[in-house]
Amino acid sequence: MKYKIILVSLLVSSCGGGSSGNNLNNDETLSPSTPLPLSENCVDIGSNVQRCSFVHDGLDRYYLIQDSHPEAEGLSSIIFNLHGFGSNALEQMQYTSLNTYTYTKEKNFILIHPQGAPLETFLTSSASHWNSGGWTIGSSVDDVNFIDTIIELVSNKHDINMNRIYSTGMSNGGFMSYHLACNLSSKIAAVASVTGSMSEQTFESCNPQHSTSVLQIHGTLDTTVPFNGNPSLGMEPIKKVVTFWQEYNSCNVEPLISSTDFFDLGYSIEHSQHTNCINNQQVELYKVEGMRHVWPAADRFGISASEIIWEFFNTYDINGKIN
Repeated sequence: MKYKIILVSLLVSSCGGGSSGNNLNNDETLSPSTPLPLSENCVDIGSNVQRCSFVHDGLDRYYLIQDSHPEAEGLSSIIFNLHGFGSNALEQMQYTSLNTYTYTKEKNFILIHPQGAPLETFLTSSASHWNSGGWTIGSSVDDVNFIDTIIELVSNKHDINMNRIYSTGMSNGGFMSYHLACNLSSKIAAVASVTGSMSEQTFESCNPQHSTSVLQIHGTLDTTVPFNGNPSLGMEPIKKVVTFWQEYNSCNVEPLISSTDFFDLGYSIEHSQHTNCINNQQVELYKVEGMRHVWPAADRFGISASEIIWEFFNTYDINGKIN
């Protein structure tokens, strides 16, 4: 983590033409001061949730954190759960209910819901966003460093398994999860996107440092982030995204495909798995026929995105498939 270094300028003054033994000669160079430590303010907001705020790049930022179960043992893993464009951390926390799976004594997981910053560009404005390219281009917010800073802050409070840090998200949060996999791969083990994709900018510059397991869940009738992409908004087609990660991880070209029909709900699901990847990683796609721009729950669509993501993250770490 790079810290801002504050240079302290000394103003040397004299009275009545006198001099001080502490005055510096003109050719002396001042040494940088010691970097300021990271600091944050955390307050309990109920239901095992804290709201932690700090200043990042001159902006007031915060995240919601749900600690692991008090009886959980060993090092803590981290899941970042990123909200969609214009949404917020609390809505994402309540909408996805991922804590139903993470808050167990069998698994030591910390669940973090960061808050995106406001956006005001020539393209669009929003109460919140993740700077991941595409329609958010023009944003000057460094969200990669923001997430990295949260990792450091949480690591100062908990013993973290640095091989098991994951990111998932809805829509723009899915875009940002891919962006983190490409630009913070030294920290991010695997990602899962629900109704998100990769932006044109993320796609073209993506160069992770390790093989990475990827999970995508998407509806065929999504008009906000279309399954076939939206070039005018810099949204890559989902199959193109899946192919990118299949090729990057050197997985089998032809996926294993299974289909399930939920006639009573009016939906069908095609599950594609690209296997035999480097380090036994895997690239998966759940294509939900007839689903729009939503985070699917089992009672409505036959599958629970939260449950699938939970099982996926418990299968892979930064080194590949967990034995």
